[in-house]
Amino acid sequence: MDNGRDYYQVSMDMRITKISENIQRLTANNGGVFTGPGTNTYLVGNDELSIIDPGPDLSDHIDDILEIGRGRITKILITHTHQDHSPGAKSLSKKLSIPIYGCITESSRSRDLPIEIDHMVEHRSIIVSGDHEIMSVHTPGHASNHFCYLYNGYLFTGDHIMQGSTVVIAPPDGNMSDYLDSLKLIKEFDVKTILPGHGDPIDEPYEEIDAIIRHRLKREKKVIDRLKESHPIDIDSLVPRVYDDVNSLLHPIARFSLEAHLIRLIENNLATFDGQKYSLVE
Repeated sequence: MDNGRDYYQVSMDMRITKISENIQRLTANNGGVFTGPGTNTYLVGNDELSIIDPGPDLSDHIDDILEIGRGRITKILITHTHQDHSPGAKSLSKKLSIPIYGCITESSRSRDLPIEIDHMVEHRSIIVSGDHEIMSVHTPGHASNHFCYLYNGYLFTGDHIMQGSTVVIAPPDGNMSDYLDSLKLIKEFDVKTILPGHGDPIDEPYEEIDAIIRHRLKREKKVIDRLKESHPIDIDSLVPRVYDDVNSLLHPIARFSLEAHLIRLIENNLATFDGQKYSLVE
């Protein structure tokens, strides 16, 4: 959410885009400050199709998925269970009698909309279809149950990496240390293009990952610097000092990521919290 990287302007209506010979993107008509142009649904395969993130349960969006994939859809994969990514899975699964792949954690169960997962994925699970195989990569941080999916050099990143925007990390299900570790984890895989849950493809994936990590650590340093100037301090007083380069209308949202940074500092024994105010460790 810093220097124009955090939130989108509402832009365009739903659209269908051919990414490659066997990947199509359908963008839901749910654009907004959190979702950019809308949530991207990806159709992977040819003779058989795997749907990645059916998105919100909008009847026109579900109908479009059914029309594009007529007679070929065999699986539904969800990156995580936030309301702009997974509710459409239930409707699509019911209409086609096909399984849903994804993950539920205790933390996500308590905060997200209920959804039945037929196959729980794990880190490096291989999901096999007739003409394609997709690997699941556990990437907690934005959400504890967040998975990316890797296919033929394309990494479907849900909300882990978004084009043109940083990701909100909202505790307790979101965790900044996990998020940074998950970004570094992706560099262990052969990724040629990132296909995000919001926005357009990213063709320099490792450079983008490095830029996000630098951005987060720069923000963390700013948190430390502001604590040095004014600790002890409560989080609401700290927000405008740490995010003085961000439109104040976004400060209530920035508060989530600030809390995640503060928790990370406490985890690393760099800060303390007395229940009301935060201080640096002297």
